[in-house]
Amino acid sequence: MNAACNNSPARPASFFPLHQRKRRSLTLRTELGLVRLATDYGQEPETGRWFCPQQRAWGLTPHQKITPGLARKLCFTAVATTSYEQAAAVAAQWGVAVDDSVIHQQVQRAGERADQQAEAQVAASADPPVPQTIPPTDALVIMMDGWMLRHRGQDWGRKPATAAGERVAWQECKSAVIYRLRQAVKTKSDRGLLLEKRVVAYHGDPLEFGRRVQAQARRCGLGQVPQVYVVADGGVWIWNIVADRFATASGVLDFYHASQHLWAVAHTLHPGNDLAAKAWVEPLLHQLRHGGETGVLQTLHDLPAWCAQRAQPLPPSVATETRYFENHRDHLHYATRADEGCPVGSGTMESFCAQLQGRFKRCGQFWTEPGRRRLMALEVARRNQDWPQVWQLN
Repeated sequence: MNAACNNSPARPASFFPLHQRKRRSLTLRTELGLVRLATDYGQEPETGRWFCPQQRAWGLTPHQKITPGLARKLCFTAVATTSYEQAAAVAAQWGVAVDDSVIHQQVQRAGERADQQAEAQVAASADPPVPQTIPPTDALVIMMDGWMLRHRGQDWGRKPATAAGERVAWQECKSAVIYRLRQAVKTKSDRGLLLEKRVVAYHGDPLEFGRRVQAQARRCGLGQVPQVYVVADGGVWIWNIVADRFATASGVLDFYHASQHLWAVAHTLHPGNDLAAKAWVEPLLHQLRHGGETGVLQTLHDLPAWCAQRAQPLPPSVATETRYFENHRDHLHYATRADEGCPVGSGTMESFCAQLQGRFKRCGQFWTEPGRRRLMALEVARRNQDWPQVWQLN
């Protein structure tokens, strides 16, 4: 039995005589297969509650039929594969025949603990940071974005299929990646690599998401590093979080998104003429990337006169795009930020979102709120190196 439970710390057993002591059979699903044991069962003298001392010593709940070690492995397999069915198939390969419903049940239990621990981390982040020796050149990078996933709508399963109703509800999962600049390295093939990072994935109110991002940022050194950068696209909710939680940070508008908006202007000015659009936009993109952001803004402001000189009507979208860049005037200093070592693109963030979508947005996946929340809590705990804490016994 010790081999089956060696992945979890055991609680100290309470050695005292049980009232109305009995012997009963206990069948447990373990990493070694089904194990049947004869255990004691009786009343606790102090409280009068019926319990099994062996179950308490092994960290099992009264009705738990699976060892903590096996539950931990099954949950890890569930977050590392793409479905509960695949997790069951993988478990069968390492010798445990288990139904996917059993894995789902274990994820719900462990995911609830992980979610509660995440809440506790947010609450604890309000405490003053512990002083550390921070290299003067170190900095913190925070990236944020959102992506859509499918939930079961309020009319999920409604019959007949032709009846009107909301069967699928698309909802946004807000996500973040946080890391220290000194943790960003490159491989021999010049591929970027983060040695360590923290992540956040949250479905709900942006202000609560911001609170969670700030909590993880504090774990990474927020309040201690000399410089903080926030790299993101133009989502209004993101920059509201920046103003609320990271007011002193240097913001960077993801260069790819900025280039998309300039391309949109180019195609508006030269409809149906891709060569002319390219000729107009490429010098501006080079100028924007290499320190000429002031000139790019001036070019956008001069577009009404540019159109008038050519007897060309001013497209309405030009004013919208000009306001977009004007609103991000302070987030366009790409050459300066690159010289400081800050990334000017959010590729790391896009990669994280793609990885989450590979698990939570597969064909045929339609989530309930508790099911998604608990599995995602485990996924985040795994990525943040908090996995062992999920399995610590109270």
